[in-house]
Amino acid sequence: MGRRMRDDWAGQSQTVLDQPAPDAIREQLNSLLASPFFSHSKRFPHFLRFVVEHTLAGDADNIKERTLGIEIFGRDAAYDTASDPIVRVTAAEIRKRVAQYYQDPLHRDELRISLPPGSYVPRFQDPCESPEAVVPDPALVTEEPAAAEAPHEARPGRRSWLLMAVCGVVGALLSAGGILLWQQSHRATLSPFWQPVFSSDGPVLICLADQLGYSGITLRNAAEPTQLVVLNDHLTAVIIDDLSAIVKVAGIFQRNGKPYVLKGEGATNLADLRAGPSVIIGAFDNAWALRLTNPLRYHFGNDEGMRHLWIVDSTHPGQSPQWIVDRSVQMATNDYRDYAIVARFTDPTTGNLAVVLAGIGRGGTEVAGEFLTNAGDLAQLQKMAHNAGDKKNMEVVLSTHIIDGDPGSPKVEAAYFW
Repeated sequence: MGRRMRDDWAGQSQTVLDQPAPDAIREQLNSLLASPFFSHSKRFPHFLRFVVEHTLAGDADNIKERTLGIEIFGRDAAYDTASDPIVRVTAAEIRKRVAQYYQDPLHRDELRISLPPGSYVPRFQDPCESPEAVVPDPALVTEEPAAAEAPHEARPGRRSWLLMAVCGVVGALLSAGGILLWQQSHRATLSPFWQPVFSSDGPVLICLADQLGYSGITLRNAAEPTQLVVLNDHLTAVIIDDLSAIVKVAGIFQRNGKPYVLKGEGATNLADLRAGPSVIIGAFDNAWALRLTNPLRYHFGNDEGMRHLWIVDSTHPGQSPQWIVDRSVQMATNDYRDYAIVARFTDPTTGNLAVVLAGIGRGGTEVAGEFLTNAGDLAQLQKMAHNAGDKKNMEVVLSTHIIDGDPGSPKVEAAYFW
């Protein structure tokens, strides 16, 4: 990569870096797409490679939202980009994953490929060219979004993300000093919604959905790891998308010094909920979420065969549900719109504070957990609550676009405060 001099508009000389060589860009692109942030998805790598190759070919002027919708996602040439945000949602997710990749110290000195907000044309930079060589943690920084894109946290590939998230919680347990520093600088951002939970007596119960997912378990022989032995068992499984929300919420409690206990839905009883505040995660696989939200304005519904699942607005009893998931579409395409309820209220049966994070599908629950642990989303919620008169109880309906099983940004569909 060479350097050249140019005169800026004020007549002062500036040093400008030429664009990295195409071969170097392609090599870096391959490294980026091979990382866990991209390797578990099909569309994100296809999208990023498409825009990089067209830019290198000198065709950047034609990288437009409609073009990408047609070429990458197979949309009709006349499709409505305003009502179909698939390109914007995908670009937003790619920006987050790229930022997460470069946050790793192992990658900070690598050639940088980025997708600037508001544009689908990638930028290529030598690391020394940018003053932001250390990328801030996307979980703590709100990015200026492109049109119709709500800020949200980065999500790499599902399993890799969970490994890193669990490691982050464990690291928090071992780093009390770091927890205190983080707590002092971020408690004010997170406390408007969570403060009533933090100030309550005793530990918080996190009630998670559980499934009897396995009738057997496969173990490896210690002397010969390639040898597999299948044993009869009955294991309780935690849905991996729900675990994403669990880790996020538990991380907030840990950083703020609030004790908590984890219990499966099947092991939780009314006495547990009467003992203190609770966080209920999951919807159709968590009976407590269905019971506690059933008296609320927004609650869950379904047909007899569970072929259609939805969220009900009880103020419009005769109206067809507008927030609905068709299971046949969900299973056949993995490209659909999911919905979730997030709520904080005092339950009249238990007399205690309850927080619910529950999606119709698994991606909805993941986005619900994201919404209630992201500083930007919490600020949006706090503003809505303030405009509604700072009521103590609140309920919000969220939506998100699921692409290849990965949820996009959370969007507020409706809210109620009382």
